[in-house]
Amino acid sequence: MATLCAISGELPQTPVVSRKSGNVYEKRLIEAYITENGTEPTTGAPLTTEDLLDIQSSHTVRPRAPALTSIPALLGAFQQEWDALALEVFTLQQNLAQTRQELSTALYQNDAAVRVIARLTQERDAAREALKNINVNTGPGLPEETNGDAMRVDSAPLPDDIIAKIEATQAALMKTRRKRPVPAEWAVADTISTFKPTRSIETPAADASFLDVRKSDDVALVGSRAGGAYVVQPSDGQVSAVVPRTEFVTAGRWFGSRCAIATKSGKVLIVDDGQELASFNAHSGSVTGLALHPSGDILASVGADKSYALYDLEQNRLLTQVNTTSEFTCTSFHPDGHLLAAGGNNGQVQIFDVKSGAVGGTYDLDGSAKTLCFSENGTWLATATEGSATISIWDLRKSGAEALIHQLDAGDVVESLDWDYTAQYLLVGGPGGLTVKQYTKSTKLWSEPFKAAVPSSSVGWGDSAQSILSLNNAGMVTVLSSA
Repeated sequence: MATLCAISGELPQTPVVSRKSGNVYEKRLIEAYITENGTEPTTGAPLTTEDLLDIQSSHTVRPRAPALTSIPALLGAFQQEWDALALEVFTLQQNLAQTRQELSTALYQNDAAVRVIARLTQERDAAREALKNINVNTGPGLPEETNGDAMRVDSAPLPDDIIAKIEATQAALMKTRRKRPVPAEWAVADTISTFKPTRSIETPAADASFLDVRKSDDVALVGSRAGGAYVVQPSDGQVSAVVPRTEFVTAGRWFGSRCAIATKSGKVLIVDDGQELASFNAHSGSVTGLALHPSGDILASVGADKSYALYDLEQNRLLTQVNTTSEFTCTSFHPDGHLLAAGGNNGQVQIFDVKSGAVGGTYDLDGSAKTLCFSENGTWLATATEGSATISIWDLRKSGAEALIHQLDAGDVVESLDWDYTAQYLLVGGPGGLTVKQYTKSTKLWSEPFKAAVPSSSVGWGDSAQSILSLNNAGMVTVLSSA
C-alpha cells in the first residue's frame, strides 16, 4: 500500500523513509528541508541525508522536458513551484504552532505579574496607612534633624523655661488686651471703604500657597506649591528668593527679620536673609500650617501626619510633638499664647492647651477646615471650610453647638481670613475677590464696608490697617489702599 509524503501529503514520486522516525517523504522535498534546517520536519530531531533510505516502488519514468515550450516541461516547473510552496506552508505551520505556545506562556506570565503588582500595591498602601496611624513623637532629647520615617517616642513635656515663657506672655497680654484703646493712626471704616488697587507686583510663585505680611514695614512673604518662597517689597516692587524653587513650600511666617518656611516634604526651615539657619524634620508628611506664638520665640507646625510640633526659635530646637487622630490643614495661636487651634480634614477644630498638649475643646464644622484665625480680643475664632462661602464665628467662652454665635455669608468661596489688631475688621479673601466684614460692638451688628473684585488665595492687613495685601494663585501680589 502506497504511503503519502509527510510534507506534501501526496504520493511521492521518489519515496524515501527516515531511519529515525519511519516517516515517508518525497526525496527532493526532504533533502531540501535537511539542507536548510538539518532536522526532521515532523519530530525536529537532527537528520542527515545518510539517514534516508530509498524505497523501491514501481512508477512510470517521465521523460525530462527539454524546455518550457512543452506541456510536460510546464508541468515539471509547476511541480517544482508546488514543492517549494509545500515546504513554505509546512514551515509556516510549524512557526504558527511555536508562536501560539510562546504567546500562551507570555500571557500566563503577564497575568501572574499583574497579580503580583496588585498585591504589592495593596500591601504598600496598607503600610502607608499604618505609618500615618502610628502614634510617634520626638522629644528634645532626640536629634533635631531626623528623617520623616524614623520612629519617635511619646511626646516629651515642655521644658520649664518654655512653660514659664508661655505663662508670662499670657499674664502680660490678658491684663492689657481688653482695656487697650484703638490706636489713633488706625484706619476707620470710611477710610477702608475707599481702598482700591494701587500696586501689583508679579512674583515667580506659581500656584501660590500663602502670604504673610510683616506689619512693621508691610513686607510680604509669599510661597509657591510649585516650589520656592519670596520676599516682596511693596514700596519698590523688589522680589527676592529666600528658598530655592526645588522646595515645594506650603506655609510661612515672619518673626522679626527672620522667617519660618514649611515644605511639602515635611521640613520646617528657619531662614534669615536667604541663609538657612536651621532645619527640622519632625513631620513624616506634608506640613500644612505654621503659627507664631505671641512671644515671638515659639513656632507651631501642623501636618498631614496627624501631629503638631513646637519649636524654640531662640535656640533652634524642637520642643515636642503631639499626635492626634486627624490630618491637620491649618493652625493659629490664641492672642494670649496659651491655646493652639488646629483645623483638620475630619471637620473639626481642636483647641489644645499649649503647655500640656491636652485638648481643651472641639468645634464641629460642616467640612474639612480651610482656614481659621483668632480675634485679637481673644474671645472669638473665625473658621471657614473647604469650598464654602460661609464664615463661622465661635465664642471661646462657650462649648459645643452654643459656641457658634455668627455665620457670615462671604458671597464666594473663602480661601483666607485675617483679623485686624483691634478685632473690628475681618478680612476675607477668595477667588471671587476681597471683602472686609466689620463688627460694631455698640450695636453688636456686622456690616461690610469694603468689597473688591480682586481674586485672592491669601490675604493680610498692612500696618495700622491702612492697606491690604492680596496674593492670587498666579503669584501676583496686589496692594490696596486709599492713597
